[in-house]
This record gives sequence, structure tokens and C-alpha cells, in this order.
Amino acid sequence: MPQQQLTLPVEGMTCASCASHVGRSLRKVPGVQDAQVNLATERALVTFEADPVPLDRLIQAVEDAGYDVPLETTTLPIGGMTCASCASHVERALQRLPGVDQASVNLATERATVTFVPGLVGLEDFKKAVADAGYEVLAVPEEATAEEEVDLEERKMQQARFRMRVAWAFTVPIILWMFAEMFFGIIWPNATVYNLGMIVLALPVLFWVGRNTYRSAAIAVRHAHANMDTLIALGTGVSLLTGPASFFFPIANYAGVAAMIMAFHLTGRYVEETAKGRASQAIRKLLELGAKTARVLRDEREVEIPIEDVQVGDVMIVRPGEKIPTDGVVLSGISAVDESMATGESMPVTKRPGDEVIGATVNQEGLLKVEATRVGKDTFLAQVIKLVEECQGSKVPIQEFADRVTGVFVPIVISIALLTVVAWLLLPGVMGSLVGAGSFLPWVNPDLGVITLALISMVAVLVIACPCALGLATPTALMVGSGMGAEHGILIRTGEAIQTMKDVRIVIFDKTGTITKGKPEVTDMVPAEGYAETTLLQAAAAAESGSEHPLGRAIVERARGEGLSPVEPQEFQAVRGKGVVAQVDGHRVLVGSRRLLADYGVDPSSLEATLVRLEEEAKTAMLVAVDERPAGVIAVADTMKEDSRAAISELHAMGLQTAMITGDNRRTAAAIARQVGIDHVLAEVLPDGKVAEVQKLQGQFGLVAFVGDGINDAPALTQANVGLAIGTGTDIAIEASDITLVRGELTGVVEAINLSRATFRKIRQNLFWAFFYNVAMIPLAVIGWMHPVLAEIAMATSSVTVVTNANRLRKEDIRPSYLRASSTAPSSAADGVKRRAEMAV
Repeated sequence: MPQQQLTLPVEGMTCASCASHVGRSLRKVPGVQDAQVNLATERALVTFEADPVPLDRLIQAVEDAGYDVPLETTTLPIGGMTCASCASHVERALQRLPGVDQASVNLATERATVTFVPGLVGLEDFKKAVADAGYEVLAVPEEATAEEEVDLEERKMQQARFRMRVAWAFTVPIILWMFAEMFFGIIWPNATVYNLGMIVLALPVLFWVGRNTYRSAAIAVRHAHANMDTLIALGTGVSLLTGPASFFFPIANYAGVAAMIMAFHLTGRYVEETAKGRASQAIRKLLELGAKTARVLRDEREVEIPIEDVQVGDVMIVRPGEKIPTDGVVLSGISAVDESMATGESMPVTKRPGDEVIGATVNQEGLLKVEATRVGKDTFLAQVIKLVEECQGSKVPIQEFADRVTGVFVPIVISIALLTVVAWLLLPGVMGSLVGAGSFLPWVNPDLGVITLALISMVAVLVIACPCALGLATPTALMVGSGMGAEHGILIRTGEAIQTMKDVRIVIFDKTGTITKGKPEVTDMVPAEGYAETTLLQAAAAAESGSEHPLGRAIVERARGEGLSPVEPQEFQAVRGKGVVAQVDGHRVLVGSRRLLADYGVDPSSLEATLVRLEEEAKTAMLVAVDERPAGVIAVADTMKEDSRAAISELHAMGLQTAMITGDNRRTAAAIARQVGIDHVLAEVLPDGKVAEVQKLQGQFGLVAFVGDGINDAPALTQANVGLAIGTGTDIAIEASDITLVRGELTGVVEAINLSRATFRKIRQNLFWAFFYNVAMIPLAVIGWMHPVLAEIAMATSSVTVVTNANRLRKEDIRPSYLRASSTAPSSAADGVKRRAEMAV
């Protein structure tokens, strides 16, 4: 047997030692016989002992060595899937491909999300794997327009509606004809015409409008698996065959029942398609929000062009009531902008020159000139749509059990149906007594022949089983939940984040820019003996002029506000977590904490009383020293966000602990914590120490959520069980977190937890009813208590119920209690969408 090998790309190697380290790490993986790493090509050739080792273990080994395997994620529209068994089959086919790390197929969105190693596998491999499984990867343009998305959904609903109507056009006469026999015992005009009529009326229902069901079943069987259409095809096929058989054997004609089963099946498909369309309307809404055209200045003339032709650097003219075409920066004009589509906040935001604006938001008042900074796939709206799609394509961990069940569900049901026939034929007395016990039901007739009862029971088992309800239980709730999140400015990356968020025990907040506004101002200047305020401020501002830290910028802005012009330092060094050191006009200037001055041998004890006083007032007090001599103290304060105290109080009411992490000294941190009601204070934490503090709290409390600005908190966001990036505008680091809060308010944290709990509640309800339905109904069908038509009605109803229940999630009010009680509470973005639609009309 030839050895199996895999070539793995590896990033981050810089020398032969790196390559050797990666090789050793890979060789430690059980099942790996050898691993040769080539530094020049940045590839590892892995040889397996027998069967290939799962790719995720190899990737983990490379990551454990401190390097990376490049991964890409793509979304594929899949055609031909009709139930959860189909989705499970496609998923397995994709996961078997060498080079695929993860594959997740969502029945509700009819899409596969594949994470793979580029170079090892690609689109053509995916297409072939899906085709070999009996389905197809649909050719869809990379960026479908809103109209194309809506047209596709509408077309699918129209087709489902047509099939349903035609089916009932032939089935209603069957029902009326059967009523005469059922209620009056009249077979009109005679048995031969009746039996033949049932067959003739059933044929178009089964083989015209129902042909896709048979086609799907045939494809499944040809590829050695079974799906829900297999069950329907078997059930209706057996029922139809009783028609011709009734001419030759003493058996009831159930050809008409076959048509009724198919009619109810197609009705269920139509209702399900409509409900799925409602569940996925969030993305359609977002697509529809984008502007179609833009007015830009070309050669000093105003020209209207399609939005696709706007380029970075174009100057756009936006009049009152118009949408801002794409992300940009205001060059001139002052106006209120409705950003509810992005933030969920209905109150307009004032924009001035230099402010960033988001594409698709609405300019309400003044004329704005905006320079385009992001276009196409790079815009904020495009990122939001991508994130919502990613979330809808992901899976919640609780779904794994349902997926395992769906993988074997249909074969088990077929086995039960066959055993039901065997039981009737071998134990007619026992089965007959069970049917007799149900004779109080009007549709149960124990006087029918054994073979007829066996066939009825078998068909009922086949058509009542519903893997679809299991397959739709989670993704439909996830679709609605992620869409609701987007409307409220809560962008959820994965379904796993929803499940984890509901179980979080403590929420950790970074201080600056999260609890506070992140725009500090100088409040106090206390010069040491021999220094004036102006001299102190001039020295500190000169040292901080090379700094990007908000505290440093506050000092520089204060100096400029007082008419000073800070000189450029000859040398500058930022000491992380401590302050800055600069050489200014031949003098060494220190601005920072006690620890910074101690490192340079400066004794600040003469200013200690001033430091303590300012710190107890919740101000960040910074020492300034010039040439090893204390020059004074400058205090900076960062104002609290308006909703910080109320949001933290709400978290406590929800049973959660809160913590604040900051580089500030303990006194300042404790004063801020008292103002907003924080439980645990982690002060004087250097940026590198945030991860360790998160780990400590995980050990103490369990699941942890970390809320930061998403820019310098990336390691802590990653370490936390759920990372929430909070910010405003287009500069939010969406990639850095599990959940992104667009609005920049702590209210969003409360809403994210409420949304998580509400969504997961719906998922649990759906899974319960899907499992309960199948567990309860299949035994009733086995003992003959379920008429095949009623069985099909129950099956169709179970799927529709699951999708409808998911859509009921929209009625949940996820706002904090202090906003619900207020008549002036901000509305959701849905209100903003409605208002903009009215404005457009």
C-alpha cells in the first residue's frame, strides 16, 4: 500500500531553526510517520503511517510551534438540497476533501461555508465533491445585487406556490370523490372507474409537480444515501402501487392518498419557503439599504454615476434626505446623519468636517461634501453583510448532536418501516389488537385486511418522520437572531458566540474608550517648586508630541489651546504601561507613572500628596520630570459614557459579575469603579498583562466576556470566552472579536446578552419540539394509529412550526429594562428602515 502524503504551507518561518521546530512538532502528532519542512518553499511534506491524520490536528501542531497555516473561507450556494439529511451528506462530502479544515452546510440558507488550505484544494474540487454527492454548486455572482437576491427568493416562492396550487387542483376532486365512499359507502359510478380515476388524478400530482421530490430521492439512492424525499417517494410510491394492485388483489386503493400526501408535502414546502424567506430578510434589508447612485465632482462638474463606479478619493455631494453613497470623510458642511441602519440608534448624529460617515446612512439636514475612503467590498455595510452571512453559515455547538442524528435518521426510519411490515405479517394478532385499541379515532379501521393495514402503517412511518425539523431548528433561529443583532448594531461572528454568551458569568471591561468616552482632557496642573504652569505644560506637551496615546494627545491639545507651540523632541521613546521619555532642547523629559520616574532614579515623594488627592478624584495623574528633577503633576480625566452606570447595574440585575481592567493606579481605578458600580478592579495592569488577568478570572468565575475597543485589546479579546469589540463608525476592528458592538455604548453589551439568551431559548425550543415530534409520532404510525394523510400533515406542520417559532424571535425586546421603561428610548434600526422608506416615498 503506497504511503499517503500531504503538503502543508507554513507561514512565519524565518530560519532553519524554525523549520526544524515545525518538523518536530508535526512528527509528534499520532499517525504522522515523518514531516520534512522546506524553509525556501515554506512547505511541510507530511507522511502518514496509514490513514491521513485530520487536518485540524496538523494545523494545531504548527500553531503550537508558533507558526501558522494559511486558511481561507468561502461560501458556496448549493442546489438540490431538500432536507437535513441532504445537508449532512454534502457536509461529509466536503469534509472528506484533503485540505478542508471545516465544512458547515446550512439548510435554511442553502449554503456551504468551507474553511480550507489554499493550494491544497479549491473551487473545482468543491464542485466535484458536491456533484459526486448528488448536488450542485450554483454559479452565483460574487456580489449579487439586492434586486437579484430578492428576485431569487421570490422566484423560489413562486415556483413552490405554483406546484402547491396544481397539486391541490387535482387533489381536491380526489378528496370529494373519496368522501362519497367514506361517509355514504357509495363507490360512484362503479369500483373500476373509481379505482382508475384515483390513479389518473394522482399521476400529475406525483410525476408533474412532485417530480422534483422523486428526482431528489433517485439522486440520493444513486449516491448510496437517503434523504427525506426518499421517505416521501417510498410512501407515495407504495400508496400509488396499491391502485393497480387493487384490480388483481383484495387490497384497498390508496392511489388517491398518495396524491394527498404529495399535496400536503408541497404545501409544507411552500409555507416553509415563505417562512425561510422571512427568516433571511435581514441580509436582504441590508442589501437594499445601499445607495444605487452617487453624485460626484468630476472636472468641477457634478455628475451622477452608478455606485459601482465610485472610486476612493472621489468627492461626493450629498443633499438633505439622500443616502451617503459610501464610507468617507466629511470635507465641508455640517449636518445631522441618521445612522440607525448601522447602530440601531434612532437619534441623528451631528457630522462636521473631518468626521467619518458610513455609506447608506441618511443625511438629514445640510449639504455635505464627502470624500470616499472605502468602496465596494471594503465598506462598512459590505463588512456587516459578510459578518451576518458568516454567522448564519456557522453552527451552534448544541446542533452537533442533532447533526449526528440526522446523518443516520432516514436509514433508521426506512428500517423501522420495513420492520413494521414484518411485524404485521408475522404478528397480525398483536398488531391487530394495538390497532383495535385506537378504534376510537375516526380514521382508524381495524376491519381492514392485514396487508392493507401493514401497508398503511408502513407508509405512515415513512411520511411522518421529519429530519427537516431537526435540520431547520438551529439555523433558522440563528438567521433571525443574527439579523436582529445587525438591526441593533450587534454584529455576531459565529453561532458558538451566541451559545457561550448566554452562560457568561463575569463581564470584564477595559476602561478607556469602553466605560469612559476615551477623550480625556487636562483638568489640573500642579507645578513643583521652581516651575510655572506654562513651563510645566510646555515641557510635557513637547515630550508627548510624538505620542499616539489619548492621555498624551490631551496634554498636547491643552498646550495648543493655550497658545503654546510644543517643539518636536529630538528623541522619543514610549515605555509601555509607564509613560514616555523624550529629549527636548537638550533636556531629558519624563512624563508618566511613579514606576517610570523610579526607573530613571527620580524621587517624586515631594508630589505624593498631590498625586493621592488627584487619584482619589478619579483622575489620571501623571508626573513630569526634567533632568532627573520633579517638575510637577498634570491630571487628566476621561468622562464616563452616559449609559455606563445604568448598563453595569442592569448586568448585576441579570446575575452577572463585572470587572474593570486598566493601567491606571489603584486609587484612580477604584474611584472610577465606585462611580459606575464595578465589582472587581484590576489596576496597574500593563498591556501584556491583560491576558493573564483574564485567565485568572476564568479560573475564578468560569466563562468570561471581555469588552474592549478591539484595537489594542486583541489578545485579551481572543483569550476571553467571548470577545466584544466596542466602538463607533467605520474604524471598528470587526475582525478582532466574536461580537462587535457598533454603537459604542455599554447598552449594547446588555442587548447582546439578551439577544444571545433569547436566540438560544428559541434554538432549545425548536430542538425539543423536533425531537419530541419524531419520538412521539413514529411509534403511533407503527401501530397503525396514524392515517398516511394525517401523518404527512403532521410532518409538514412540524417543519413549518420550527421555522415559525424562530421568526417569533423578532417579537423579543432585547433592550435593557431602563430603556424599555422610557418613552424616549432609542428604537431599533427596524424603525429607522421604515422611516427611511417613508422618506424615500
